[in-house]
Amino acid sequence: MASSSSSSSNLSFLFSISFLLSLLFPFSLSRSPPPTTAVLDVSASLKQAQHILSFDPLSSDTRPVYFNSSSSSSSSYGSVFSVPLHSRGSIQKTHHTDYKNLVLSRLERDSARVDSIATELELAINGVHKSELKPVVTEIEPEALSTPVTSGISQGSGEYFTRVGIGSPAEQFYMVLDTGSDVNWIQCEPCSECYQQSDPIFDPSASSSYSPVSCDSSQCSSLQESACRDGKCLYQVRYGDGSYTVGDFVTETVSFGNSGNINGVALGCGHTNEGLFVAAAGLLGLGGGPLSMTSQIKATSFSYCLVDRDSAGSSTLDFNAGLPGDSVVAPLIKSQKVDTFYYVGLTGLSVGGQPVQLPSGIFDLDQSGIGGVIVDCGTAITRLQTQAYNALRDAFVSLTRDLPATSGVALFDTCYDLSSRSSVRVPTVAFVFGDGKSLDLPARNYLIPVDSAGTYCFAFAPSSSLSIIGNVQQQGTRVSLDLASNRVGFSSNKC
Repeated sequence: MASSSSSSSNLSFLFSISFLLSLLFPFSLSRSPPPTTAVLDVSASLKQAQHILSFDPLSSDTRPVYFNSSSSSSSSYGSVFSVPLHSRGSIQKTHHTDYKNLVLSRLERDSARVDSIATELELAINGVHKSELKPVVTEIEPEALSTPVTSGISQGSGEYFTRVGIGSPAEQFYMVLDTGSDVNWIQCEPCSECYQQSDPIFDPSASSSYSPVSCDSSQCSSLQESACRDGKCLYQVRYGDGSYTVGDFVTETVSFGNSGNINGVALGCGHTNEGLFVAAAGLLGLGGGPLSMTSQIKATSFSYCLVDRDSAGSSTLDFNAGLPGDSVVAPLIKSQKVDTFYYVGLTGLSVGGQPVQLPSGIFDLDQSGIGGVIVDCGTAITRLQTQAYNALRDAFVSLTRDLPATSGVALFDTCYDLSSRSSVRVPTVAFVFGDGKSLDLPARNYLIPVDSAGTYCFAFAPSSSLSIIGNVQQQGTRVSLDLASNRVGFSSNKC
């Protein structure tokens, strides 16, 4: 009886102490908030993966659609231009019959692009000039281009195409959208070597606004690789994956759907072209260099929204439109070494609503041009500095122990077998920018199918020093680059 009374007294004492401690130190005894989560619709994404394999653009209604601008259709600088933006799958039927093979093909192209971006930056940081490099052995005729070249910025996957008009009268063409390169170009007749494209090849003789660029012009001197023939400027662009384009450098009229046109835009008229540009007529460079489309039309801003690349839907590429009011805004940072890339002020990451522990300044761009984070619509999978990637992955894995893990695929080291699930709830992943503002990603933007059997992988990969926010993470988000105010806005569900 005494023992029972003693036990009761001890329990009462302990309860009293716990109660007092909870009043004095309420946060020390409270539990951590449950992780924030997002739902991944496994059934819907697998259905979409199967659909893209059988989708036939020729029998669909997803051919050119034009968007009217909110401003008057004018060629004056500052007007709002808007053109349709499509995923590759809605333009050209894939030759792959197995979704895993399609994914592996995309990842291979993506890795080539990332490698060449890293090479481009390394050459710039080390002050290596083209004249110091050995000429590339090519079959280009001597009177064309024989200047030394190096790996440029690989067009890579080229998963998104925009529709613009070239010439007078304007002919409409699908062009690869690339924020990671500057030179605009299109395949031209006569074409000694051309890859397959969806549209007829551009014929300069049919355009009244076609005009060769002279060798002594500022436009010609702005090219990294140029030559001169009969007083006319020739260009060459060779990409890191081995793709290239060679031809005449000219000026032409470029039109943007029903929203206006710009005269005298410098672009390459390629007579010898080869590479991973299949289906597109050429490339629209949206980088920060002087020859990019954005620079030439003196755009104060531009924005794009990328639909799911396995979707047949489309969105728009807009010039000179303001940032949506609900945008998560981050600073746009200038590199002293390379003007092409758009660096963004990423400060951190979070998983499940909790910050990932990272060293301070891990994403900073230093004065020598090393590090930093670029936003690139041509890179598919987001690359993070290795230490940051490892921390993000480990945080995600620690909160997904209930999901059946499986072996890695290609560059992915964290994958799951979701074949028995119709949907799963996973921890949210977010990019954190200045002032603690964060962009929560939809689950489908970081846990993606890599086959049609239900294998999903965490769609991030490690990188040496440079980090890249790729288009898988950008899907469904309007990315707005305010060039006048040096800021970037991210607004979800604005396609």
